Amino acid sequence: MNFTLSPEIEAVRDMVSRFMKNEVVPVMEEYEKRQEFPRELVRKAGEAGLYGAVFPESVGGSDMGYMAAAVIIEEMARQEVRFTSCNNQQGGTCPTCIYLGGTPEQVEKYVPDMIAGKTIGMMSLSESGSGSDAAWAMKTFAKRDGDVYRISGEKMWASIANETDVGILFARTDRDAGAKGVTAFIVEPKKYPGFTAKPVDLLGMSKAFRTNIVHLDDFVVPVENRLGEEGEGFKIIMRALQPGRLNIAAKCVGLAQACFEEAVRYANERTVKGQPIGKFQMIQDFIAEMATAIEASRGLVYRTAYCMDNGQPSNRIASIAKYHASQTAKMCADKTQQIFGGYGFAREYRISWMRVYADMLYNGEGSANIQKIIIAEDALGYKLADRHHGKTGLRDVRKDQVAADAA
Repeated sequence: MNFTLSPEIEAVRDMVSRFMKNEVVPVMEEYEKRQEFPRELVRKAGEAGLYGAVFPESVGGSDMGYMAAAVIIEEMARQEVRFTSCNNQQGGTCPTCIYLGGTPEQVEKYVPDMIAGKTIGMMSLSESGSGSDAAWAMKTFAKRDGDVYRISGEKMWASIANETDVGILFARTDRDAGAKGVTAFIVEPKKYPGFTAKPVDLLGMSKAFRTNIVHLDDFVVPVENRLGEEGEGFKIIMRALQPGRLNIAAKCVGLAQACFEEAVRYANERTVKGQPIGKFQMIQDFIAEMATAIEASRGLVYRTAYCMDNGQPSNRIASIAKYHASQTAKMCADKTQQIFGGYGFAREYRISWMRVYADMLYNGEGSANIQKIIIAEDALGYKLADRHHGKTGLRDVRKDQVAADAA
C-alpha cells in the first residue's frame, strides 16, 4: 500500500496553501472581530474546488477522491482551522447525505450549489437530551399534513444554522420505531416559516462560524424534500458519517501540524540563559512526541482515504483514524501551550484558541469514547465495524453519476 501522493494531489495541496495564505489568513481575524460569517470566502473556496473533491464532475466536483479531500482539509486546517468549520456542511456530510439518499432531481437541484459555495449548508442531528444516541433519543417530530411535513422540536449543536440556505435535518416520523422511525429532510429555513436559529456562546471558538440551538415550530418542509423514504434517515446519516470521520481526522492532523509548527518556531525564538529553549531536553521530548504522533495519524488518515477510494471496507479504519488523530491534536495543542508557557493563554497567539478546537474535534463526528467502542467491539468479535459494507442500498458517491440520470 503506497501512500506517496500523486503529482496531481501535491499540486492541489500547493493550490490550497496559496488560496489560504492569500485569501483567508489575511482577513479571517477581521471577520472574527466583526462576528461576521465570511460568505464571500466560502464562495471563493467553492469556486477553487476545495469542497468538491469526492463528487463527480456531473455535479461540479473534481472527482479526485478521498485522498485529495483529506489533503485539502489537512492543509486548510493547518493554515486556519476556524475556516474549516463549514467543510462538512459544504463538502462533507450535508451534500453527501443528499447524494447518497436523494433522487436525481434533488441531487441536481442542491448539491452543485453547495459544493460551489453558492449556498450554505447545515447538518442538524443532535438534540439537547442526546449525544451518541442521537437517533434513539430524538424527540423532534415530523407530522405529514397533505403535501408538507410540519416539524416541531429543538435541535442542538447545529453549525452555521443561523446562515444556512439548504440543510439536512433529522426528525422522527414514527415515535415507537427507534432508529427506524427517523427520517431525513432537505430543509430551506429562509424559504419556509417555523425555523429559528440562536447562536450558542462557546468560549474560545469562532464568532464568525457559530453553532446554534434550532427551534422548530411547525416548520414547513414539502413532501418532495423528504430525503429517501420515511424511516431511512438513520441509514443515510450513518453512511454519511463514515467519510465525515475522515474529514474530521484530516482536520485534526492539520491542526496538530499547525500546533507543532508553532511549537518549533517558538522553541527556536524563545531564549533562556542565552540559548533557545529548544536546546533543553524537556522541550525536545515534547517536540519528538508531537512529530511521531503526527506522522502516525497522517498515515492512518491516508490509509482510510485509500480504502474509500478503492471501495474497500473503511468504517473500522475511519474510526481508528478519527480516534488517533483527535488524540494527536489534543496532545499537540497541550504540549505547544506548555512550551509557550503563560503566553499560550494570550489571545494574540494562535495556540490559545487552537487548543479549544483540539478539544472540540476530540468529540465531534463521534466522540473518542464512541470510536473506542467501535474499535474494541470489532476486535472482540462482538460487532464487526464493517458489517454493512456494500449492503446499505444507497448509491456510491464515487461511482454513480446521479445528475446525469436527471437530464
